[in-house]
Amino acid sequence: MNRRDLLAGMASIGALTVTRGDAEPILTDDGLYKESWFLESFLDLPDDLEDAHKEGKRFAIMWELKGCPYCKETHFVNFAQARISDYIRFNFEVLQLNIIGSRKVTDFDGAELGEKELAAKYNIRFTPTFQFFPERAEGLKDLAPTKREVARAPGYMRPDDFLALFRYIREKGYETKSFRDFLKALPS
Repeated sequence: MNRRDLLAGMASIGALTVTRGDAEPILTDDGLYKESWFLESFLDLPDDLEDAHKEGKRFAIMWELKGCPYCKETHFVNFAQARISDYIRFNFEVLQLNIIGSRKVTDFDGAELGEKELAAKYNIRFTPTFQFFPERAEGLKDLAPTKREVARAPGYMRPDDFLALFRYIREKGYETKSFRDFLKALPS
């Protein structure tokens, strides 16, 4: 029995309650699943970050790849839970990028690169990967790409840890402790 069969079985007997926080994700032309509340963007990272700040939100990038089973699981398991999708939607602007995509993105240093080149510049190697950035774009252009992030999550995370990661960023836990210490301090 695989994990998906186990989840389906638990749901059928009522042992697992999952409610979508929004409509089902949409399968786009490039083969990625997309949430209706993801950021619609002109792909200008400094502008996206500043716009998120003006809205009182944090800015994150979700890197995905067509056919990635863990990307799909993030959409159909993690984002399917209203407590998770609602928290993220109300506190973050999430920009979805394709790790092998060709859309042009303007980076914090003004460079215009295809998604694939931007992923290489930031050393993104796994999907899904979430990148989290500071509240403001000031000074980011002068930092090395991997020094621009306040946190990164490469790979799939189970729902409770996934939500905790977004809370860690929103509450600026990274300023005083590691994510691991943040998790240990959460009530059981």
